[in-house]
Amino acid sequence: MPDLIAPTARLHTAWLEARDDWGPGVHEDGFGLRPSDEVDSPAGFRAWVARLVDGSDPAKPVEAGRLRATCRWIVEDDRVLGGIALRHGPDDHVLRLGHIGYGIRPSARRRGLATWALGRMLGEARGIGLDRVLVVCAADNIASARTIERNGGVLDEVRDTGLGAVRRYWITIGEPGA
Repeated sequence: MPDLIAPTARLHTAWLEARDDWGPGVHEDGFGLRPSDEVDSPAGFRAWVARLVDGSDPAKPVEAGRLRATCRWIVEDDRVLGGIALRHGPDDHVLRLGHIGYGIRPSARRRGLATWALGRMLGEARGIGLDRVLVVCAADNIASARTIERNGGVLDEVRDTGLGAVRRYWITIGEPGA
């Protein structure tokens, strides 16, 4: 059974295997990975994980020009299957990219992991006081659109961006236990 966990340096090798599953240079949504992050060496990986963990801690300051974000890894039997990130706050960055971004490694797709992880992350969004979240996916990513719709996503619009057309969905988060 999968679990959502905070990023950990303990899973360095497992994370590298997940990255290799995506392929060299492919962006992995949900991991908060920046082009400047060096993750191949143990020291670089630890630094990246520390940044992710600090970025979700409300007691720690966020770098200028950056958002607070809660990152979680989808893990099963110490195998990294994917990642999901909850961006906090309503600012231009969130309104462009969405509150939640996620990705499942190719060899783990079609198991319902994204639907499950998104549902769990909606609970975390409720926990930080959000009553609705924006989730965005590529217009041609039917699997992601279905994932969002299974979690209550209502299509707001299809918008052209500099990187292609995207579907923009709003999910209203109910009260705990509702």
